[in-house]
Amino acid sequence: MTITSLSRKNIQALTPYQSARRLGGKGDIWLNANEYPTSPKFELTLEKFNRYPEPQPQSVIEGYARYANLKPENVLVSRGGDESIELIIRAFCEPTDSILYCPPTYGMYAVSAETCDIPQITVPLTADFQLNLAEIEKQLDKVKVIFVCSPNNPTGNTLKRSDLIKLLQITEGKAIVVVDEAYIEFCPESTMVTELVNYSHLAIVRTLSKAFALAGLRCGFTLANPELINVLQKVIAPYPLATPVADIATQALQEKGLQQMQKRVEEIKQNRQILQNSLSNLPLVEQIYPSDANYLLVKFKDGQQVFNALWEQGIILRNQHNALGLANCIRITIGTQTENQRVIDAITALQSSTK
Repeated sequence: MTITSLSRKNIQALTPYQSARRLGGKGDIWLNANEYPTSPKFELTLEKFNRYPEPQPQSVIEGYARYANLKPENVLVSRGGDESIELIIRAFCEPTDSILYCPPTYGMYAVSAETCDIPQITVPLTADFQLNLAEIEKQLDKVKVIFVCSPNNPTGNTLKRSDLIKLLQITEGKAIVVVDEAYIEFCPESTMVTELVNYSHLAIVRTLSKAFALAGLRCGFTLANPELINVLQKVIAPYPLATPVADIATQALQEKGLQQMQKRVEEIKQNRQILQNSLSNLPLVEQIYPSDANYLLVKFKDGQQVFNALWEQGIILRNQHNALGLANCIRITIGTQTENQRVIDAITALQSSTK
């Protein structure tokens, strides 16, 4: 009898999420995790480490509620958006229920469901990476939670608002609809927060990992109506946020922190456009998909060759070749101008060497 054989059967069969750090690599340019390329500077102001933190730190909840234009009772803070995803599955799914998601999309929806031993139904996105509402509606009998991502990771596009509204309409009284808005700061006009007053079964996942440049903090949020928030409160860990995390998150959500975040967003947008323009001139590039996020999805003539060549040079990108419908595609996080230029130079050199 081995330790592994004592674990749950679904865990024995589980392939863990292949995070950027799990995939490894030895590089000096990391453009594979949609992080901001440099770290903001904060100093700890709360040093009462001998006491347990607040279960839901008031300063963080109130700060994010102000930022999102909501009331504090609409906000739950968690260990990153990933914990929010799992909390919703644990709180709402019986063993006989299913979740539904639409690939190609973020891999943690599937992994979290597998961890909880909840079946999954997939309805692939359309050719232009939008929801296939007709097929989703056919699958609703046993679906309790639907996950959609907008802007979608890894494709970079936002989902049509009219489609999201239709999805909320056809699922009312049947399922929870989770809109993952991890990248919403790069297109704030597309948020579904304004629909919370209309749909009690809508939950929105947010994070400080992207535009706030605090991926190492592991601080995320669920935005929803109070009844849904109260359900999640029953299953969340008693102290999800460490005191230093709450301290820095509070500072990031103050006016100065918000102004710095908005400057970062504008910088990323400018660098994204420059990178897109440069990539469009390269013969190895077949297609650059429109992006409303801090990354570009790029299809190459031979994506595997490009990915491996840059990996060997210490330029770590995210290979999407095995994702549904994304053969020869690579996701490139927007870095500094210097980092982006290194990517262009490396691909240009590869093109010259293969002539």
